[in-house]
Amino acid sequence: MPIITLTSDIGLQDYLAGAIKGLLLQHCAGAQVVDISHHISPFNLPQATYICRSAFRHFPDGTFHLVLNNLFDRKADYVLIGLHNNQLICCADNGLLTMIAGEKPAEVYRVPLPAGETRNTLNIVRTMAAAISRLIQGETPGAIGTPAPEVVVKNNLQPLTGADYIEGQIIHIDNFENVVVNITREQFIEQRQNRKFAIFFRRDEMITQISETYADVAEGQKLALFNAAGYLEIAVNKGNAAGLFGLQGFRRDQLQQASFQQLSYYQTVRILFEG
Repeated sequence: MPIITLTSDIGLQDYLAGAIKGLLLQHCAGAQVVDISHHISPFNLPQATYICRSAFRHFPDGTFHLVLNNLFDRKADYVLIGLHNNQLICCADNGLLTMIAGEKPAEVYRVPLPAGETRNTLNIVRTMAAAISRLIQGETPGAIGTPAPEVVVKNNLQPLTGADYIEGQIIHIDNFENVVVNITREQFIEQRQNRKFAIFFRRDEMITQISETYADVAEGQKLALFNAAGYLEIAVNKGNAAGLFGLQGFRRDQLQQASFQQLSYYQTVRILFEG
């Protein structure tokens, strides 16, 4: 049974998520359609990357991933299908494919959108669904699309590092208002080099140890741990860290420099090392 996952920024307030599943089942009868998330913040590619990379690694080879975030970032008469880690990712040519894969996948194909057709979400998904149906039936990506010599390339947000620090940005706030930072366990260990450390956020807030679970501290106390995806998380045991400390994730209006300068301190976590 083929598996098709859905990730988007469309939410669940209207008909679109259901209509997309209907289109997929029309073209791919018998497929198992799995929601990753429909609550990615609009235009938030770093958050979409974190969600997709953390989820996709747990799916079997041959899974089809539809990533419907920021579909209309630029005018295009095609969508992309990229082969990555023995799975297929279908998305717009908006840089997200390279962010999820960490580079341009070795095989990327352009699947043309029908000429003269209105460029809306459902028509784009209809093209994706038809392509997946043909792939399920045994056709190759090269028979469905043409190799993409170039794609839009965007890089993931990477933490800043120095001899005695590593500084990350908030990329996701979950349903419990736990704050996820773009610092992985591996990056922390490499930068720490067995030294003492202190995690700083909101100027006057500091954590000096890494917990294994939320219950390692008393209720209402702050903590830091590495979550199941391997990323640094700032949390409050049975509380809401983002709301309590005024921490914020990426927003589209930060593209304006003045707004970024005003909000950046509430979106940054710095770890200092000594010894």
